[in-house]
Amino acid sequence: MLNDPLASALSKILNYEKRSKKECIVLSSKVIKGVLKIMQDNLYIGSFEVIKHAGKEYLKVNLLGKINKCGTIKPRFPVKISDYEKFEKRYLPARDFGIIIVSTNKGLMTHKEAKEKSLGGKLIAYCY
Repeated sequence: MLNDPLASALSKILNYEKRSKKECIVLSSKVIKGVLKIMQDNLYIGSFEVIKHAGKEYLKVNLLGKINKCGTIKPRFPVKISDYEKFEKRYLPARDFGIIIVSTNKGLMTHKEAKEKSLGGKLIAYCY
């Protein structure tokens, strides 16, 4: 059993990207689907579809070759509106380059959307 399915999925996606593969199959969950949807909206990955096999759900992710690095943020730091810049400097290589995925009371979103909506939350993952 996996301790952190999201970390495992992002690690697998990053490894497949580095090997120039076109698709990757990862275990499915609500959080993983939400994170992949945000990555898809920001053009880091292509489409993904749900596959059922042996009673479990998997996601088949089409890779575009645009991810340099992605991963989860552990521990899941709570963040206020004023703290986003501190975490941008820690996890992203440059200003306005990449995304940090935040879990807010309005759902998963990027740190840019959370700043626009003046929402705090917990840091989940990053991608650039």
